[in-house]
Amino acid sequence: MRFVVFFLFFSCSIFSQQEYPKDYFGVPLDIPMKLSGNFGELRPNHFHAGFDLTTLAKEGLKVYAVADGYVSRIKISTYGNGSAIYINHPNGFTTVYCHLQRTSGAIADYIKKAQYKEKSFEIELFPKQNELEIKKGQVIALSGNTGSSEGPHLHFEFRDTKTEKIINPLLFGYDQFIKDTKKPLVSAVYVYPLEGTSVNQSKRPLLLNLSLQKDGTYLASKVLANGKIGFGISAVDYDNLSYGKNGAYKIQSYLNGKPNFGFQFDTYSFDEMRYINALIDYSRYKKTYQRVQKLFMTSPFNLSILKTDETNGIVTVLPNLTFAYRIEVSDFFGNTTTISVPIQYDITAAIVDAAVEEGKYYIKAGKDNMFAKDNMTVFFPAKTFYEDFNMNFDVRNQILYLHDDTVPVHSSFTITIEDDTFTEDKRDKVYIADIAKNGRISYNYTTRKDNVFTTRVKSLGNYKLAIDTTPPAVSIRNSVEGKWLSAQKTLQLSISDSGSGIKSYNGYLNGNWILFQYDHKTRKITHDFSDGIVVEGANDLKVEVVDNVGNSTTFETRFFRSQK
Repeated sequence: MRFVVFFLFFSCSIFSQQEYPKDYFGVPLDIPMKLSGNFGELRPNHFHAGFDLTTLAKEGLKVYAVADGYVSRIKISTYGNGSAIYINHPNGFTTVYCHLQRTSGAIADYIKKAQYKEKSFEIELFPKQNELEIKKGQVIALSGNTGSSEGPHLHFEFRDTKTEKIINPLLFGYDQFIKDTKKPLVSAVYVYPLEGTSVNQSKRPLLLNLSLQKDGTYLASKVLANGKIGFGISAVDYDNLSYGKNGAYKIQSYLNGKPNFGFQFDTYSFDEMRYINALIDYSRYKKTYQRVQKLFMTSPFNLSILKTDETNGIVTVLPNLTFAYRIEVSDFFGNTTTISVPIQYDITAAIVDAAVEEGKYYIKAGKDNMFAKDNMTVFFPAKTFYEDFNMNFDVRNQILYLHDDTVPVHSSFTITIEDDTFTEDKRDKVYIADIAKNGRISYNYTTRKDNVFTTRVKSLGNYKLAIDTTPPAVSIRNSVEGKWLSAQKTLQLSISDSGSGIKSYNGYLNGNWILFQYDHKTRKITHDFSDGIVVEGANDLKVEVVDNVGNSTTFETRFFRSQK
């Protein structure tokens, strides 16, 4: 009886939804709403936290507040969300607007005042409730392409103000602006042998053939197995207005008619984002760029959107039993793609053996692990990884070989390297670098105590000590030395660094700090003369750029400007 009650409760409450206001919020743009990315879409190391709204492939569209409220947070960054505004609304929700080209009105004045006070372009502010009040429909910014955006668009989010959990915008009535009559597209279904099981005479994951049936559902090729198996799918969704591949809203599997594993993208916390690497077949993704969402867990993890029975989605194929497995993939509008997978017990010996794990060292994910060789030490705290595995570890020719990036890392681990080959005057220029497959090295923030260097990273791979003694480069496309710039609205320079990367930059006009906006994609910094620092006649410009290990470059020139 307990088992029956459990499944009754599971099926009734599997994806219960909170009620959200459907007609309270307006739209952030005055063009038709088209998505280039939806809520929950699978991204590198995270689930997408909102809508990506297309802006006609250009910048400068007006961005509107979708309801009354006040600006509760402002973050200006050269990476991530770029220039972003957060608005708290009186009904307990927060809306977020990201990758903005520039903010408007009182918001822009507030930001610039703070930037000049703190002498920094990158800034994070938390205005009080009465400082920047906003009305519904007010223009708060212009759309842009700032931060890590890969093209002009508006990233738009909803959050619970109190818990800061992110919420699917479709739950707030935005489905009325999107037409979708298309079923999700399932491009692949895989079956995974677990714990030495063989499937169709193979101990490796197999791609199943799918046949379209007359009723519009799909039938997968028969699975012949004994013991434990799991399934995974690769799926995307399209709507009628957009052209991009969006993520599936809901995926649910059933075993003999009873739900055994599923998830639905309504709401989750930022702390859960990285669990995407446990949900997908991470190794396959790193090798092929195909994201297969697993419908089982061999080692349970705390992702709140998952709903599963006591088997965690694992199917145990036993003799004399019938198994009917079904997968349903749905979008928010109820369009559903259904795949049926017949499963039959079979004891035929495997022809294809499991892939050989070459790692020499067994990692227990739930325990601390430490490895050392020569002058290098690696420490993995408990729960750095999602699952136990055999790891490769070696040090050769002063390079740390730490398995490879096909195993996902959930939290940071520590690399320590002791080295006497650098003289004391050079050690401050030394850092621990990771080495890409193409040989390119990248900077990791590194601390030093005497001759011991330490960093914390979130990826397996190859690492070594690197030294950077080359200062950053500063240039201007057309020399302004001795020239009159009366007709120019801005002043722009290029800054770059070939080693550890740029840490900071500062500009001065006639000894006064000036604001330069930095775009890392173009490596340009831009000063707007409307800030009012430039003076009549001669102006002395100085720009100082410092990289991550302290190398610096100073650029100086003199130009003239008439304010009349």
